[in-house]
This record gives sequence, structure tokens and C-alpha cells, in this order.
Amino acid sequence: MSDSATPKKAQLNPFVKLALDFGPLILFFIVNGRAGIFWATGVFMAAVVIAILISYALIKRFPIMTLVTAFIVVVFGTLTIVLHNDVFVKMKTTIIYLLFAVVLLAGLILRKPFLEIAFDSVFHLTDEGWRKLTVRWIGFFVAMAIVNEIVWRTQTTDFWVAFKTFGFVPITFAFALAQFPLLQKYAVKTDAP
Repeated sequence: MSDSATPKKAQLNPFVKLALDFGPLILFFIVNGRAGIFWATGVFMAAVVIAILISYALIKRFPIMTLVTAFIVVVFGTLTIVLHNDVFVKMKTTIIYLLFAVVLLAGLILRKPFLEIAFDSVFHLTDEGWRKLTVRWIGFFVAMAIVNEIVWRTQTTDFWVAFKTFGFVPITFAFALAQFPLLQKYAVKTDAP
């Protein structure tokens, strides 16, 4: 079967994807510094929804993980603002990380490549490669949930916001880059035309 028979999903330009993924977080940080956590939460919620709509306009579909994240952001953001309690927005991060870990674990148990779906088929790995990568990401998400709990429970809100923006993002990039050898080792070999 030729590649032309399989329709390719539209992909976002990596720089556009980066802007849509991290733009709301940067806004959250900036607004928190100027107007406080409650305004920052409202702006963050709006920015996440706008980013999803822009993404849909560009690729004509909603990535499932993005939708789940946005749903949690809106629910916990709304609780934060309505109840005027910043604990909800802080717990949201922990819940998202744990949810991702549980979904990936369920995928391992059910032998479904949920990580491959999350990566939108950008990588083509052997089954063993997907399994090993999934186990690593599960461990990473659990560790990040624990780190988030420690930081928000022991530090100020401003420190937590700064760490969420300038700590979690670089740690995630570093972890993703550290997976490159695994991606190379377990890449599916394709015959180039």
C-alpha cells in the first residue's frame, strides 16, 4: 500500500505549536506579576481556549490531549475564580500530570499506543520502543505531579507561577530531548523510495 493511499493529517508548524502551547502560560506569568493570580487565571483560561480555536482553524481538528487539558484548565480555573481560592489552579497542574500518567498506564495495560496518538504519529517506533517510551513518560508525569505538589505547598504563589513557567517547561524539554537516543534506537526502518 502506498503512502498516497493514507491521507496525512495536517500538522502545525513547530513554532506555531510552541506559541500556542506556551503562549497562554507566558501570559499567565505576566498577568500574575501585574494583577495577581485570579486575573492571571482568567487570562490563562481565555488564552487556552483561543489557542485551541486557532489550532483548529489551522489543522481542522482538535488534538485529544489538548482538549482534555483545556477542559481541566477551564474547570479548575473557574473554581479558582468563583471560590476565590488559588488552590484549585495549583492543583490543576498535579491533576493534569497524574491524568496523563493514568491514561498512558491504561494504554500499556490495554496494549493501545496512547502515546503514539498523543504525539500525533510524528514518530514511528517499534512496539517495544513505544512501550519503553510510555513507561518513561509515565514516570516523568508522576514525578512532575509530585514536584508541583511540593512547590505549591511550600512556596509562595508568585514562586509557584514562576516555577510553573520557567521550571516545568525547561524540565519537560530536557526530558523530551533525553528520549532522543531511545527514539533513534527503536525507530521503524522504512524503505526510502
